[in-house]
Amino acid sequence: MRLKAAAVILLASALGLTGCKLVKTADKDREAEAGAFDPDRLVAEMWDGKVIPYLEQRAAPLRDVLAATAADPDAAGRKHGYKAKQGNAPWTFIARVDGTIVAEETKSRAAYVDVDVDGDAKADVRVAIGPAIRGTALRDSLDFVDFNAFKNQIEWAQFGKSFNTYVNGTLLEKLPRENLTGKTLTATGAYPLPAKGQLPQMVPATIAIGG
Repeated sequence: MRLKAAAVILLASALGLTGCKLVKTADKDREAEAGAFDPDRLVAEMWDGKVIPYLEQRAAPLRDVLAATAADPDAAGRKHGYKAKQGNAPWTFIARVDGTIVAEETKSRAAYVDVDVDGDAKADVRVAIGPAIRGTALRDSLDFVDFNAFKNQIEWAQFGKSFNTYVNGTLLEKLPRENLTGKTLTATGAYPLPAKGQLPQMVPATIAIGG
């Protein structure tokens, strides 16, 4: 009997200790979640109040930005773009597009349209329409976000990806996907300095496709 009683006491003690550990772990998990890094939330919170006003204020017509870049990329970048002071980041330019779609690729996940802005029937810019978006042009165009505010390179990369996720979920998923060639397009967005002879690869922050 004494052995059985001792076993019961030991079992009860073990269960009690296990229960305490579970409660403490749950508390720690809740505390961690409360302060967890959430790049999607960060982007959503700054989008309407900071990102869009900034881009709309800084954007110039694409034709003007392209002409300035051809003349002097650094001067054009200082006027129409942004790059981080630290490191060797390239210029990221901000522009408005108002033109006609002359080509489309909508079968790929990284879908895009090519747009003519000067009426010569040749593409002047390639605009991403998702769902997959390459690069981090929107993040890199903003002078009010700083790599040093993030814990490490991984968080910085996740933050950049979240801009693309947000744009796709709020804008690009709603766009038409068929017979786009010949339709008008207006957009405001950002693109990195392209290699010589290559089209600018714009990620839109606002976009509309007309008839």
